[in-house]
Amino acid sequence: MSTMTENYLGRLTSKFRVKNFWKKFIFVAVAIFLMGFSLSFLIEASWGTDPYSFMNLNLSSKIGWTLGNWQLLLNAAMLLFMLVFGPQFIGAGTVLNMVLIGYTADFFCWLWLQAGLHDIICLPEYFPLRVAVFAVSLFFFIVTAAVYMNCDMGLSPYDAAIKIISGWIPKIPYFAIRIAYDLLAVGVGLAAGLTSARGLQGSLLGTVIMALAMGPAISTVGRLMKEHVSIFRE
Repeated sequence: MSTMTENYLGRLTSKFRVKNFWKKFIFVAVAIFLMGFSLSFLIEASWGTDPYSFMNLNLSSKIGWTLGNWQLLLNAAMLLFMLVFGPQFIGAGTVLNMVLIGYTADFFCWLWLQAGLHDIICLPEYFPLRVAVFAVSLFFFIVTAAVYMNCDMGLSPYDAAIKIISGWIPKIPYFAIRIAYDLLAVGVGLAAGLTSARGLQGSLLGTVIMALAMGPAISTVGRLMKEHVSIFRE
């Protein structure tokens, strides 16, 4: 086996060889499941989500697919990009993120429809309920996303692409690339929603809040995890 192949395989498997793998796997699996659960409420409140979900909600709505099916297809295509340019970012968290978030959100959106939440949450008389659902769901999505990212068990294809591009152009700060990348996703989502027979899915409110809050949340949650959970101090 050549040195180049060995180096590539080492990068590809690095996130699968982390210390306390199974304990961290449980953390990341629960966090990603709760991201999908929270996302279902954000979809019901219809006031916006994270940029990637916003884009995928509108693209999937435009072509008549479920969020889970469309997101899995797009993630699979982006995974090929990761395999070529960023294998070191692939891990168990990558796979779980690719599959769980969209399908978990789909399942719970279906459940809320059966329970009647879908029909009442946007009625004017239930405005306080809508505000509460949106605020609590947004908080939990941000916190659980921060937990998943701090587990260091692999990045989603969307997040990894930002890291890869940032590595190509080191003179531009990471946060600037992140903002531009998120704005591109929002733009694609807007274009899809505004040209769809079903109309725009969600709004920019939650997307803007999440974009502004995600960075500080990742730093704060990461510090708390290292202070209070022993496996993240090792």
